[in-house]
Amino acid sequence: MNKKKFVSIAKEVINLEIKALQKLKNNINSSFALAVTQIAKCQSKVVLCGVGKSGLIASKIAATLSSVGTPSFYLSASDSSHGDLGSLTKKDILILISYSGQTNELKNIIKYANRNKILLIGIVSKKDSILYKASDIKLLIPQIKEAGGIVPTASTTSQLALGDALAIAAMQYKRFGKLDFRQLHPAGSLGAQLKTVEDIMLTGKKIPFVGENLKMKDALKILSSKKLGILIVRNKKKITKGIITDGQIRRFNQKKMNLHSINVKEIMTINPISVEKNELAAKALSLMNSKKITSLCVHDGKNKLKTIGVIHIHNILNSNIS
Repeated sequence: MNKKKFVSIAKEVINLEIKALQKLKNNINSSFALAVTQIAKCQSKVVLCGVGKSGLIASKIAATLSSVGTPSFYLSASDSSHGDLGSLTKKDILILISYSGQTNELKNIIKYANRNKILLIGIVSKKDSILYKASDIKLLIPQIKEAGGIVPTASTTSQLALGDALAIAAMQYKRFGKLDFRQLHPAGSLGAQLKTVEDIMLTGKKIPFVGENLKMKDALKILSSKKLGILIVRNKKKITKGIITDGQIRRFNQKKMNLHSINVKEIMTINPISVEKNELAAKALSLMNSKKITSLCVHDGKNKLKTIGVIHIHNILNSNIS
């Protein structure tokens, strides 16, 4: 078999799965909306179960739901009949996934759910199946041709897409936002991109505050000791009045003026750019790049005149944020 034949097979498989997804899209109805509402309002856990390839899909959907704020776990169909049904409670939602809806391993779980009035959502393709008839909410997967004739491919793609749709719709129903997502994803590159300014800003004695009437000869000592290349100028009421950068000082020196004898307020830039503490650090970096600056004042809420921290470009880059 030559390479062109492999390419042709690949395109054929992908086209079959595209057709399957298009059929699934056209099949979405009010039952989907009802399932989303029940999942989003669930006060306990969403439990997913399937057999074979459908079981693998169920495991992935459970992981996705958990990552977007809906506590979920995967229940092994084979283990459920050997004691694991005890992990189900009446407040749970049970989602069973099966293309045929007739899988023997699911029959005991279906009976248990119906007997204990556990809400059962069935993701299935055949209306005459046990699972379809027993489900409280029926999500129908269109019957489609599989790649290779018998290998679960287009059907499992449809199951996965439907599960992702349920998860994202429930997430939006609950208004699960970026800050919520960050709490569940603190590690790795994803967690880094969701860090806020507050997570990495400098606070307390690390902030290079100076009074507006301080002489520059004394301010330079603070500039040198804090090693941030900036000074935040405040008045007696601790209101931020301006900022001085080492670049400004260099330009002032080039004019050969007596820098040491003047007050900081005579050289400062008024109304320094400030960012709210709950803003994503990645956005702070974007702001720095657009303004061609290396530091930002940080404020809390709408009170931009009171600086509570400083964020430097090195703080952001050292946190693997880009």
